[in-house]
Parts: sequence; structure tokens; C-alpha cells
Amino acid sequence: MPDKSLERVAVTGKIVDARWLERKFSNKFEVFEMNHSEAASCPESVASLRALIGNGASAAEIDNYPSLEIIAQFGVGYENVDVAYAAERGIVVTNTPGVLSDETADTAMALLLNAVREYPRAEAYMRAGKWRNEGDYPLTPGTLRGRKAGIFGLGRIGKAVATRLTAFGIPVSYCGRSRQADVNYPHFERLVDLAHSVDTLIAAAPGGDATRHAVNAEVLTALGPNGVFVNIGRGTVLDESALIAALSTGAIMAAGLDVYDREPDINPKLFSLTNACLLPHVGSASVATRRAMADLAASNVVSWIEEGKALTPVAETAHLAVRSGS
Repeated sequence: MPDKSLERVAVTGKIVDARWLERKFSNKFEVFEMNHSEAASCPESVASLRALIGNGASAAEIDNYPSLEIIAQFGVGYENVDVAYAAERGIVVTNTPGVLSDETADTAMALLLNAVREYPRAEAYMRAGKWRNEGDYPLTPGTLRGRKAGIFGLGRIGKAVATRLTAFGIPVSYCGRSRQADVNYPHFERLVDLAHSVDTLIAAAPGGDATRHAVNAEVLTALGPNGVFVNIGRGTVLDESALIAALSTGAIMAAGLDVYDREPDINPKLFSLTNACLLPHVGSASVATRRAMADLAASNVVSWIEEGKALTPVAETAHLAVRSGS
């Protein structure tokens, strides 16, 4: 039987085992799993709910919770939360910056290596018995040697990628909304100019209207026939039709994707491209990292309920990070 004296916290969507969150909350709160449609169909069950941990909430979904004070987004990106409406309602929105940067940056490097050196294809060749029966796997035309990399979006994840690229001996440039004072990498204001100056482009940019299809045919072509594109940011950043055309015609050499425009509905044409390394959005998908994300989301809720302070508010609701009177 639930303890009606405990503050209730809803977890929407498949995030982590609710029991993990219960341990994080130390039995101070009642954690229950539900989705937004269930909240809409049973409004009395969420009428007094103040805290929500989830992955996305539209204005209509936010309206299911008349007493809501905090939305703890499970992830760094939050373009699937109507932040403007949340702010209008006086609801603080938080995310989970930092804790998934290294895991996601590792994934970017794995995609780059797989795309350039064809490691998944070489393994499949061996597993099929071809090494014994047909001889060595063909030499790969691609290499990391001599490459120059550009990063689109030099946030925490982008900087973690840059650190790894530098360790591999690959010079780094970047394109972002502004020049960053804490790095010495060359900065480009226009993405196409960055692409012209490198042969490897890694997208770690956030989603939203400002970046939608920023990586288009012009940008991809600018990379040249030795070009490689990797996306570990948001799928909406890429014009997938343009990428498919570039890979099919040899306008670029290869690509590695972990995110997609309409995931999990993937353009079937991508599956036919042997020069595309495809992962099912697993950038931060380790037990350790997902639990760290859950811990931070939960810590935001605990801090808000107990102290009236959000730990990692998103920029658009930073003015709401301290509850009035706290």
C-alpha cells in the first residue's frame, strides 16, 4: 500500500527502474510510473503532483498537472519540453548536463573509427568465415591519419569529443553560436565554412528550430569525397535525404549516426548503405551513466521539494530556480 503521507513524484516514460529512484529518494517520496495519457484520463490522481521526472512534455501534457512546480528532464536535450509554456506557468525545468558527456563523446569516437576503418564490417567478414575461406579483409581506404575535424556545437559533449580527437592527433575547429574564451580551437561562424576547412564533421549540437537541417547538402559536399560525418547530437540537425544522396554518390566517404530525425522510425534507405555505421541512440546508454542521469534528475527534485532550489535549471527557467520565499 502506498504511504499517503509521502510526497509523490511521477516518472513518465521508460527511464530507469523506479526502484533505483526509490533508493535515491530514501523513502522520502512515493515514486510511481505513468505516462501523460494516463494522467489526462485520471486527473484526480495527479491533481496535487508537484514534481515530474521524464523525457518530454508538451504544453497540453503540462496542463495535466495543475500543481506542477518542477520538470526534471532525463537528459541534456530538452527541445521536447515546451519550456516557454513551463516558464509561463512558473514551472522550473532542469536537465542533466555533464554526467553523460564522456559516455556520449566515447560513442562519437567509436562511430568515427567504425565509419573510417570499417570495423563492424571486418568483424562480420570474419564471423562469416571469409577470413579463412577468402583471405584478408580488404584494406580500408579511410584512415584517421591526416584528418582535420570540425565540431558543430562545442558544449560539454562537444568539448569532450575535442579532447579525444586531440589525443588521437587530430586538429580541431568548431562552429557555434559564439566564440568560446576557454578554448584555443579555431572558430567559424558559418557551418559551411567550417566544413570547407575540414574533412571530418561531428555534430554535437542541440535540436530545435535554430539547428534543424543545419547539416545539409551544401555542408556535406564541402567536406569533400574523403569526408566523414558523425552525429551524436540531435537527429533533427541533419537533412537525412542529403546525407543519403552524399553517401550514395560518393560526395562524402562515410558517416556514423547515433540519432535520427524521426527515431525510432529510421529511413530505410540508410540500412542499404554499407558506408554508414548506424547505432540505435545508445550514446549514453550504459547502466552507470543512465543511473548518474537519474541521480541528478532525482537530486533536482529532492532539492526543490526540500529546499526550494533547482540544481541544474535550463537557461529559459533559470529565473525560477529558487522558489519564492525560500
